[in-house]
Amino acid sequence: MPELPEVEVVRRGLDRHVSDRVISDVEVLHPRAIRRHLPGAADFSTRLKGLPMVAAQRRGKYLWVELGEDLAMLAHLGMSGQMLVQPSGTPDEKHLRVRIRFADDGPELRFVDQRTFGGLALAEVVEKDGARLPEPIAHIARDPMDPDFDLDAAVRALRARKSEVKRALLDQTLVSGIGNIYADEALWRTRLHGTRPASGLTKALATELLKHATDVMHEALDQGGTSFDALYVNVNGQSGYFDRSLNAYGQENEPCGRCGTSIVREAFMNRSSFSCPVCQPKPRASRVSRGTARRPA
Repeated sequence: MPELPEVEVVRRGLDRHVSDRVISDVEVLHPRAIRRHLPGAADFSTRLKGLPMVAAQRRGKYLWVELGEDLAMLAHLGMSGQMLVQPSGTPDEKHLRVRIRFADDGPELRFVDQRTFGGLALAEVVEKDGARLPEPIAHIARDPMDPDFDLDAAVRALRARKSEVKRALLDQTLVSGIGNIYADEALWRTRLHGTRPASGLTKALATELLKHATDVMHEALDQGGTSFDALYVNVNGQSGYFDRSLNAYGQENEPCGRCGTSIVREAFMNRSSFSCPVCQPKPRASRVSRGTARRPA
């Protein structure tokens, strides 16, 4: 799924192309695209007509467009969702799911989704900790690029978790925006294996890890995001290039950029983790097979 840099690239494009434009017509071409909007397609289309798209916003990996004071259109990109800005009359994409036209007859906004795991929905806006958020994502923590992100508080929260550190990094209620790709990259930079207990990290090490996560996401954003899947594109249909700069994720059998050891892939939560077995040694408890643990002296 797209992570913070990829979603931020889309947000910037939306903000540039659709902000301050009034919606004139909405066409829902596939019901799954608005399945999270429980009142259905007719309600979705009717409520949007005549509303202004005020601004595109993001928290972590979550994207929405403000539609006035108390309403937002929440976009979930899923595995293949694309928000494209296309001139009127451009041939429809094969997997076009929702079309939004504007009163100025300018370029239209299209939601394209090949795998139909993403979708759009209208949501009420609520206030949480000084921020205005769509109600379904009000529980999501601030991300490291948020001006009000509290690094010290995030470090305390991370160290309070008893889970493996990679699982903690992916918990969007702790720190949002970090997904599988950038977790692996931050762990590689910090020389930590993802199975290290988060509660065992020193304050300095936990701080270094979150700073590396922030740095790698900034670097990815500067290159338009990571495009392991050709379906991850910005509003103009262009892919990012950061996958060429990855040190761990997706680099199985490639030499580690620090020590030259081959990067290994391990199963992780129905996905994969990538790490250097030398630079990122597993914690001792993880190396001892079940039933063969050493007896205490």
